Amino acid sequence: MRIGQDKSRHQRAVKVWDKREFKNLDDSVELGTRNIKVALKRLRNWARDGAHDELDLDGTIRATAENGYLDVKTRPERRNAVKVLLFLDVGGSMDPHIKVVEELFSAARAEFKHLEYYYFHNCLYEGVWRDNSRRWNAQTPTWEVLRTYGPDYKCIFVGDASMSPYEVAYPGGANEHWNEEAGQVWLHRAREQWPNHLWINPLPEKHWRYTQSVQMISDVFQGRMVPMTLDGIDRGMRDLGR
Repeated sequence: MRIGQDKSRHQRAVKVWDKREFKNLDDSVELGTRNIKVALKRLRNWARDGAHDELDLDGTIRATAENGYLDVKTRPERRNAVKVLLFLDVGGSMDPHIKVVEELFSAARAEFKHLEYYYFHNCLYEGVWRDNSRRWNAQTPTWEVLRTYGPDYKCIFVGDASMSPYEVAYPGGANEHWNEEAGQVWLHRAREQWPNHLWINPLPEKHWRYTQSVQMISDVFQGRMVPMTLDGIDRGMRDLGR
């Protein structure tokens, strides 16, 4: 255990205990680039629902012609019906990526009407959080999440996948608590529950081969890991949309 250092030496979490101030990711952040939102638009499944609050121009013209008087028609507004479940890695080696993750989070909140999200640290284990502070008494059991959201959700993990390999492969390998089951067991369960899944990695792709845990998680996701770049997100959204 290392106590009192101000940053990780090797960009991986190995029993580090430092005092940090937490705040939830801000979904109102003004995007530094609109490219992320444009890329997310690849994942769309239009449906009409809700109140009749959009002018149906073609219907109005047709009804007016048939009736001989102005007959205004409306219809439900067209909305993106895609359901997205977002898992966000926070803390430790993810600290340098906060800005770009906030931009992605902000774009996702704007683009997807049906969006649910949870926080985790390093790897998925038996509990996740709704709040970035990750208080143990406010943890949501991962089994509850698996049972709540059906296989029609698109599941997206966002994290640098940079940690000790033990955190992925072994019980008791987690750096903040004793995990009875290995992280990869929970990742496999997530993949099985949500067949349309993706891992977005903010770490530059050229560095992936130097970190064993990145390769391990990429293998669990059968290569469905993309970099957090315009091209990477675009490719990821195309894969999820198939």
